[in-house]
Amino acid sequence: MTVDPADRTRLFDLASVLLAYPDARLFSAADELRETVEALAHPEVRDRLAEFLDWLLTTESLAVETHYVRTFDLRRRSGLYLTYYLHGDTRKRGIALLTLKQRYRAHGLRLAEGELPDLLPVVLEFAAAAGPGDGEAPLRQHRRGLELLRCALEEAGSPYRHVLDAVVAALPPLTPDDRAAVAALAVDGPPVESVGLAAYGADVDAIGFGPELNSGSCPSLESAP
Repeated sequence: MTVDPADRTRLFDLASVLLAYPDARLFSAADELRETVEALAHPEVRDRLAEFLDWLLTTESLAVETHYVRTFDLRRRSGLYLTYYLHGDTRKRGIALLTLKQRYRAHGLRLAEGELPDLLPVVLEFAAAAGPGDGEAPLRQHRRGLELLRCALEEAGSPYRHVLDAVVAALPPLTPDDRAAVAALAVDGPPVESVGLAAYGADVDAIGFGPELNSGSCPSLESAP
């Protein structure tokens, strides 16, 4: 069952919100979040997001905030910066960041000061705003990175894995080549070539990433046919 265009827009917009830092505004929007999820027609997407909300809205806010920081800010294997998974700390990543910035600018999307264009909530916001085609292109281009992030969240048992499951359910499935590439990256990690990325919005050192991304396994890939 494919995810229809209306559901895709709602899904990407909602996932953008849910993957941002869980501040007071997020918790105060509990009823609206529930209503948005219940309005989704696709059963898998709806169930995944409902399960995530069950955890988010029944867990003490400080515990959610702590989990978010430990998951996305302190673990290299589950960072939210998509270009890092494919390009690591190389010049190719700088080019990929610049390309994303130019794509956003062409559609009138402006980044916040110091915000990198490959931050997943930003990529999802753009997909929801610009729609199928150009809007969703960055998600498709970084499908392998999304899968690595999903694998890391699954391995860690993080409730945020449900949000990634919902997002990838709306994207084309992995090809055999994709699966092989993701499995290799999970073992070897991304390319390493330290360069300054300040010209693209931030210095890589400030992001907290390094060469130690490899996890050695990816359960969802190992169980796939």
